[in-house]
Amino acid sequence: MATITECRGALDRLSDNLARADGDVRGAAALDRTLSCHVTDLNTTFTGRLADGRIRVDATVQGPPPTKAQIRLAMTGDDLVAMVDGRLNFAKAWASGRVRLEAGFRDLLRLRSLL
Repeated sequence: MATITECRGALDRLSDNLARADGDVRGAAALDRTLSCHVTDLNTTFTGRLADGRIRVDATVQGPPPTKAQIRLAMTGDDLVAMVDGRLNFAKAWASGRVRLEAGFRDLLRLRSLL
């Protein structure tokens, strides 16, 4: 099982990947939205912001997200690490229910290029 430190590291690597992206992925990552990532097996939520093509984690809290972020993710720590490392396809994980992504309709349309 992935640790909180490993999950935080995966979010940092994802942020770095988004910052280096170009084309449609860069455009999708250019949103300015609040973000939460609930790691279900650790019952821990990372909260922060997707802005300027990067993910900025502001807090780590126990339990589910304390407030409703504009973009909400939920998955196990192992799935988070595997997705960022390229061992798990996000679209397949989302379609199978292993990963939950909730956002407004317009944001989902923009984020689809990340899938």
